[in-house]
Amino acid sequence: MIDLTALYKEKVAAGVLTYDPVQEAILPEFQRILDALAVPVRKGFFRKVPEAPKGLYLWGGVGRGKSMLMDLFVDAANVPARRVHFHAFMQEIHAAMHVARQRGVDDAIAPVAADVSAKVRLLAFDEMQITDITDAMIVGRLFEALFATGVVVVTTSNRVPDDLYKNGLNRQLFLPFIELIKERMVVWELASPTDYRQDRLEGAPVYFTPLGPAARAGMDAIWHDLAGAEKGPLLLQVKGRAVEIPTFSNGVGRASFFDLCAKPLGPADYLALAEAVKVLMIDEIPTLSRTNFNEAKRFVTLIDALYEARVRLICSAAAKPEMLYLEGEGTFEFERTASRLREMQSVDWSV
Repeated sequence: MIDLTALYKEKVAAGVLTYDPVQEAILPEFQRILDALAVPVRKGFFRKVPEAPKGLYLWGGVGRGKSMLMDLFVDAANVPARRVHFHAFMQEIHAAMHVARQRGVDDAIAPVAADVSAKVRLLAFDEMQITDITDAMIVGRLFEALFATGVVVVTTSNRVPDDLYKNGLNRQLFLPFIELIKERMVVWELASPTDYRQDRLEGAPVYFTPLGPAARAGMDAIWHDLAGAEKGPLLLQVKGRAVEIPTFSNGVGRASFFDLCAKPLGPADYLALAEAVKVLMIDEIPTLSRTNFNEAKRFVTLIDALYEARVRLICSAAAKPEMLYLEGEGTFEFERTASRLREMQSVDWSV
């Protein structure tokens, strides 16, 4: 049996991690789940499904080490487990429910939950947040079904459970799910005073210009430092449309200017993006003018959404912010965008 506290201290001693007493304090909760999962489940027709141990809802500010602790825990688990970003998981659930409905199933959640339960004993979610009414209506029944079959759920979030789906449409229908979380999961705040993600960026350039091999190398270096091991696309459902962030990991999204601004995206799409990521890396922002006016308008809207949500922005661009948009309709309005781009480069800008 792996001792997570001993493993944590080994990584600290090796210089892989920085010691944080707040992080160490949560390790016994992770250990409790590991120990319970290590007990063999005896299968048989007449045997009752054993009650799963309580899961864990780990919340706190960004950069405090939630995802790192999750990785440490999942890597140590000796049971079928899956670690996945919550947004990505819910998109899979929607797709699977659509297939179930096409087969004429009355209750599409039941077979989908059964399929998930057959594959894993441990589900580890990163960044649980509920912003979509459809997710809000599904997630309660889905989790009830998973818990009933003995699946253990561990999740990270930036929000305390009571703030999930805050001010959402028909939120009263969502409240039982919050109570389910409190009943079946230990709620723990990771209240570390240190923002390790911000520390990694402090003093490092976050706006690379001009475009070229040096800018690409700088962006790649930051991506490898922040993103961690698991990488894949992030799909967001916005008013029935799919918005894709080509590469996503550990709360960090990466896309090109073309991906985000040359496609017919609007304010709702950018707001959903700003809600889903904590750091956004944008590659190859070109100079803007009347020849790409629509792309420039979308870029302005995107920056506004990121700015209001306090998302950390890292980008490569053809010119400095003040020199990006020098001619054509919209140059005056772009002055505010240039100012925000400058402000978002500052050391004290934080998510």
